[in-house]
Amino acid sequence: MALDRDHVLRAAAALLTRKSTATMDEVAKAAGISRATLHRQFAGRDALVRALEALGIAECETALAAARLDEDPAEGAVRRLVREVEPAAGLLAFLYTENQLFEGEEQHAGWARIDDRITALFRRGQQNGEFRIDLTPAWLTEALFGLLASGAWMVQSGKGAPKDFTRMIAELLLGGALRREES
Repeated sequence: MALDRDHVLRAAAALLTRKSTATMDEVAKAAGISRATLHRQFAGRDALVRALEALGIAECETALAAARLDEDPAEGAVRRLVREVEPAAGLLAFLYTENQLFEGEEQHAGWARIDDRITALFRRGQQNGEFRIDLTPAWLTEALFGLLASGAWMVQSGKGAPKDFTRMIAELLLGGALRREES
């Protein structure tokens, strides 16, 4: 029987988003394969995390395309982005805590592409007068990532309802980002 790499990665992602300290033995068990089979596919935890990173980046890029970020207004694009990225939020929450992915020169170029597209969305919203200009687009981008990770952890822990994920994140982020008429 051929090894389904995608199945193994998704099983690993599902486990590691719930238990970030899971061992390779636990990952193999979650995927329904032996530890030796897992190690033939991924030399160690770092290789597995790097493969999960590639999966997370691909899922983010798919969500960015589906969210139609260039369509006006920017506020609606942010709401669409949160909705589209929701299925990958748990994996992103796990990756967000893997510091080695974001340090040094080995950082995957995909993260910069994703940051650039989201930052451009917030910049466009500022230029159109939708978003506050006292918060940088980079700050708003990082706030979005933080809220996505927090929302995923809330749902996984049972402290938040999955049906509330998109609304809660979009409302909290936009509640702070939207430009208000000064009194």
